[in-house]
Amino acid sequence: MKTLKDVRIGETVKVVRITGSGPLRRRIMDMGIIRGTDIFVRKMAPLGDPIEVTVRGYELSLRRDDIDIIEVE
Repeated sequence: MKTLKDVRIGETVKVVRITGSGPLRRRIMDMGIIRGTDIFVRKMAPLGDPIEVTVRGYELSLRRDDIDIIEVE
């Protein structure tokens, strides 16, 4: 399965599921990233961490370690 970590800059993807459990999963879901949500990858820091995405009309910066649990299509 493809994760958000595999998405290129400028692509829009849809969340299929969030793997993992505990506080990290809850934090991701509290940001509005749930199944069926569209995510647009805006840009990436020079060293690849963090990435900036647009979710539900607002911009988020996410660490690469965190986006491993977000499966997309």
